[in-house]
Amino acid sequence: TSATGWAPPLEVNSLLPSDCALYLVEKFLGEGTFGKVAKCRDLTTNQEVAIKITKPSHRDSGLFELNALAEITKLDADKYCLIKFLDWFEYRSHICIVYEMLDQSLHDFMNIREHRPLLIHEIRTIARELLISLKGLKEINMAHRDIKPDNIMLVNQASEPFRVKLIDFGLAINPTDMETGTFMQNLRYRAPEVILGLPLDERVDMWTVGYTLAWLYTGFHIHSVDSEYTVIRSLTMRQGIRCCLSYDDLKNFYQDKTKMREMLEIDPNKRITPEEALKHSFFTMEQPSADSEKSNSQESTSKKGHPQPEKTTVPQEPAAAPQEKSRSEIKDDEGEKSNTQAGSRKRKRSVEQSQDPEQPSLTEKAVKKSRIEIKEDIIQQEAAKSTTQSGSRKRKRGVEQNQDHDHCLQRESAVKKSRIESKEDVLQQQEAAKSNSPAGSRKRKRSVEQSQDPEPSPQTESPSKKRKTW
Repeated sequence: TSATGWAPPLEVNSLLPSDCALYLVEKFLGEGTFGKVAKCRDLTTNQEVAIKITKPSHRDSGLFELNALAEITKLDADKYCLIKFLDWFEYRSHICIVYEMLDQSLHDFMNIREHRPLLIHEIRTIARELLISLKGLKEINMAHRDIKPDNIMLVNQASEPFRVKLIDFGLAINPTDMETGTFMQNLRYRAPEVILGLPLDERVDMWTVGYTLAWLYTGFHIHSVDSEYTVIRSLTMRQGIRCCLSYDDLKNFYQDKTKMREMLEIDPNKRITPEEALKHSFFTMEQPSADSEKSNSQESTSKKGHPQPEKTTVPQEPAAAPQEKSRSEIKDDEGEKSNTQAGSRKRKRSVEQSQDPEQPSLTEKAVKKSRIEIKEDIIQQEAAKSTTQSGSRKRKRGVEQNQDHDHCLQRESAVKKSRIESKEDVLQQQEAAKSNSPAGSRKRKRSVEQSQDPEPSPQTESPSKKRKTW
């Protein structure tokens, strides 16, 4: 039922409760510190709504949120990605605030997908809409002070993937009313200036948005959250004084995205604003146009091809000899050689010579002398090396020749031996054939007699016998 008997504060006069609204509670969606959220149905319009029911012990928190909604309703909720406020009433000391029905929070969404990181284009969509929300709140001088995945709702993941809205304005306040040392934000997403007790403003929300994007990309919290001390220690250990989200886990996401890194600057004065972040190429997806690239290339080529204006003011000199080049030609040649290392070395030498071409310095003479000595040492070493190598080669050739000569001798002796053995075999065969004949028997008899007297005198032997025995 609508609120009865309760006078709203002056700030919420524009949010007067309805007199005849009836809501049917279908189920409770969740419970927090200050109350519960129920899915209800408006019986007059048959529309599904979400009603935030504050606990009686936190009734002031409900009134505080109504005061913030009085300012937030000045903005277009759909345009600035904020939850749409519909109605409010009081029931048995419970402040009940009626909102549009949304899908689920980013915290629940990541739990369902087991904290698997999101893709870059998915994070881009969420980041753009969160920055639009911060921009809208800044226009009406409001700071949310409690941005976290639980307070970022997906509108309808089935029909509008990754379109989100910001909810829960129970801590929203004008930045000028924020006092130093005020306790705010979840410890995991708490800005450094809140922990250190420094002056506060709406830039605390930019820190939490940047940290939430990092959590969506990695799937885990990028520093310890045991206490405020561990949070600050983790930031200083990993990043030093400048916190730019340059962790190894996020280098692919934040590589060459300076503006995105500036969302997590420890110094709030260096932290990027929503307007500056929305103009970054990460969101605009702008690339340099072809005309600008062409003009830049033409300018660079013109600078390389044309001499500088200072050269035209130099007075003319007598014509040089045909074999000599003018200064401009030499510089053009040097410009062509600048792409190679040899050209760069020649250019360096020409610069040194242009300073004093006729009188080289003592250091140059010393360098040249040392280079000549080094070259002579190298030549001597190479000559000694060559002599030793030639001597070793000659010795090697001599050994090889000796081996070849011995091998040839062995081969020749083997051939001679085989020939002698073959001749002896032939002679034996012939003698065997002759021994079978009568003449052969007589010859055998004579050979036996000769064997008994192995040294006969040459006078007693006849010429015929000598020829036979030979």
